[in-house]
Amino acid sequence: MSLKKELRTLAKPYYWVNILLAISYLLAKKTNVICTRIFQQSDQDEVCDMDSREVEILFFLVIVVMIRSRKTGSVTMINYLSSSFLYTKVANMILWSYADFRYGLGFLLICVLVGMLLPEPSYRGPEHITYFRNAQVFDEELARDKRASWLICFYTVWNPSCVNFAPIFAELSAEYNTEGLRFGKIDIGRFPDVAQKYRISDSSFSRQLPTVILFQQGKEVDRRPCVDNKGKLQKFFFSGDNIRATFGLNQLYKQAVERLPATAATPVESKKSK
Repeated sequence: MSLKKELRTLAKPYYWVNILLAISYLLAKKTNVICTRIFQQSDQDEVCDMDSREVEILFFLVIVVMIRSRKTGSVTMINYLSSSFLYTKVANMILWSYADFRYGLGFLLICVLVGMLLPEPSYRGPEHITYFRNAQVFDEELARDKRASWLICFYTVWNPSCVNFAPIFAELSAEYNTEGLRFGKIDIGRFPDVAQKYRISDSSFSRQLPTVILFQQGKEVDRRPCVDNKGKLQKFFFSGDNIRATFGLNQLYKQAVERLPATAATPVESKKSK
């Protein structure tokens, strides 16, 4: 995602409202007009200074956000923010409650209200994805036309990494989909038999979500994340560039278009194949 596109995304109310909530306590402490009105102490000179307990909470928050962002494979500023909002709001609620229990309760109510009125924006751009509704249809589609290559995303709706990857996979499908190269998704949270068949763990602690597998002639030829020779799962960052390079999408697209009859290629496909 380009910087200009990220800035346009950040302009949406969901992001800047949650950023304000994430820095609300620190902002209140460092703004004298607000600080002296909200935090009442006998010594007004020290009321706006962070004490040791508050510093510890903020330091712990930074560590948690960094660890969780790495585990979820966040590779853009938007991904980092999305994966950190929950932890920053919890930390702010603790800080506000530490100052005054009523403040903490008020902050919690504001967060609930914001969550109801401003849900996280979902990808609304073009996509060419087949959503498989059951395991049988999935197997039948892979076997129906073995000349087509399928790039399949195995995901769950509750996993943050899967949520972050969804718009990337959708954009790739819009860019590369053709008769010989297709994109599909299957929710292994709903169909655990598929997860078991392809050896993908769907537990809350799984590091295999999402899993992207390339099928050719109905058989698996590559996947990410994958296991090395020692049986250790290799970390993989699910960015658009990494998916293109790992699965060779440009080459697969070129081969798929070359196999099509000249009259079957769309204007977009014809332009891209040049």
